[in-house]
Amino acid sequence: MAENLSEIGSDEIASYMCSESCPDVLVANFVNKMVRVGVVQAGSFVYDTKKTLDKLEKLVAEAAQKGAQLVLFPEAFIGGYPKGLDFGVKLGSRSNEGREEFKRYFDASIDYNGYESDMIGEVARKNNVYVVVGVVERDGCTLYCSVFFYGPDGNKLGKHRKLMPTALERVVWGFGDGSTMPVLETNVGRFGAVICWENYMPLLRTSMYSKGIQLYLAPTVDDRESWLPIMRTIAMEGRCFVISACQFMHASSYPSDHPAYLDPQHDKLLIRGGSCAVNPMGEVILEPDFTKEKIAIVECDLSEIIAAKFDLDTVGHYARPDIFQLTVNEKPQNPVTLDK
Repeated sequence: MAENLSEIGSDEIASYMCSESCPDVLVANFVNKMVRVGVVQAGSFVYDTKKTLDKLEKLVAEAAQKGAQLVLFPEAFIGGYPKGLDFGVKLGSRSNEGREEFKRYFDASIDYNGYESDMIGEVARKNNVYVVVGVVERDGCTLYCSVFFYGPDGNKLGKHRKLMPTALERVVWGFGDGSTMPVLETNVGRFGAVICWENYMPLLRTSMYSKGIQLYLAPTVDDRESWLPIMRTIAMEGRCFVISACQFMHASSYPSDHPAYLDPQHDKLLIRGGSCAVNPMGEVILEPDFTKEKIAIVECDLSEIIAAKFDLDTVGHYARPDIFQLTVNEKPQNPVTLDK
């Protein structure tokens, strides 16, 4: 196993998505592996993608200088999480103002194969790190809350689309399907992402455990006290490292002509952070901070996973497939199929 990240191309290692057919010997490759993850607690500039990309570039460079090998950003960092907006929606009606708001939000979104995505890949390459970032992705005229993965050579490694937008999020975001739930095999371990309240979906969690996930990444905008307990539950249940990055955003992150900014309390805190990390035994190794933007470096000794699974492996020796079984449909769900 090469020690220098640049010695292995990400297109060689991360196009492989670990499944239940993974040989167990792969675990041994990381028994003595120490991985440093940069956890970014920061807010985006709503409707200003260029400014947010500039901020991402600076934050990745800072995390890399601190020794991070993988840099994790919060949910919807690129494209923004317009907390507090209703897009003019009431039961049975939509407003013209809401349609204009959606157009503005759509314009701030990015395409997986677009210029902005390539820019993020270049930032990863320049800093020789993996970058995992929450984005508002556009595909046709539909938006998705997604996570994009980039390798230290700048290549795109894959994406995950949020399966279940929560409450009013369903007005502006589409539903992901099972085809974008990767756990990537890389030279810093196996990692994947589960977004915000997807983490309350136990069957999704189980599917991630079945793929041998070691670094369970949970980008979010949930800044409540109740978030840490579910992160601890997942770490203990899956016997993996759980790392969550949450935005820290003021209303002043909106454009100066936006009603949210013009409100007399335009600098009020909308999302207060609370990023955290937990080891495979459920011990908190990064305490939530609700006071400021920050980059925290979390050290993960992957050998702890083996020790933790000694007495609990929920998809191995602690499973009862003779009683309970889970079937996961990972086929793309296209609304139209044209047979020629």
